Amino acid sequence: MEQLVETEIVESLAQYVSVWGLLVSEFATADVSDRSGVSIRWADNPFPFWNAVFLNGELTDPGALQARLKEAADYVRAKRHPGLIYVCEDYVSAAAKRALPKILSEEGLEAAIPVTGMTSDAFPLQQSSPPFLQIERVTSEAMLREYANISCEAYGFPLESGRTALHESRLWNEDAYAFLGYKNGRAVSGASVIVHDGYLYLALVATRPKARNKGYAEALVRHALQTAYEATKISRTILHATDQGYRVYRHVGYHPTARFMTYKFRRIPDVKK
Repeated sequence: MEQLVETEIVESLAQYVSVWGLLVSEFATADVSDRSGVSIRWADNPFPFWNAVFLNGELTDPGALQARLKEAADYVRAKRHPGLIYVCEDYVSAAAKRALPKILSEEGLEAAIPVTGMTSDAFPLQQSSPPFLQIERVTSEAMLREYANISCEAYGFPLESGRTALHESRLWNEDAYAFLGYKNGRAVSGASVIVHDGYLYLALVATRPKARNKGYAEALVRHALQTAYEATKISRTILHATDQGYRVYRHVGYHPTARFMTYKFRRIPDVKK
């Protein structure tokens, strides 16, 4: 593995864990703690993304992978709300990967969302302007509720899970460079940049399903990043992309750095009597 690539993998995982600690720390129920090989960033909130357990470091031995996954699964199993376990695939050896299906089965886990760590420092950014899209900075509780609703729709979460996701959040309402895009007076997309630890972290990019493939997300991403860059002069930016957003971020100028897989508990089918 080339040194530059290795450095960016370390950077991607470290920022993922660090930023998630910031995101969940506003909640009174948050657990932001580190154990040997496991970092907990758990808000115990109905919004699934705010509940995370990260496996840290290299996992070359199948036994080590099993022990850490078991510890993470035991933690999640005991919590009130569901969440995700994050594993950096670049740190999992071939032998550990071969053992992974058996380990997941024993712990009752299944693959959830593939995630790609990405980075860029390509500023200034050329702005894009889809027809009739109006971009506004998030400045009120009502806008935060709309942002949460868009995020739930985009990621397939129940709308009720978003009611407390951004509720009365100082971070998202005051500190983040958070924006909504409106089409014909209705919010259709959102994107935010969080300034943290010398980076611009792009987060919570979401578009309502019926408004996709119209350039709204890319326009908001470019606007949020450029606004944050002009205010801070920070050029190093990191994100963690789902497959759905990967193409957009590549077009903006990001390149992939690390691969992650998330895991959740398997759903037990209902048995009809």
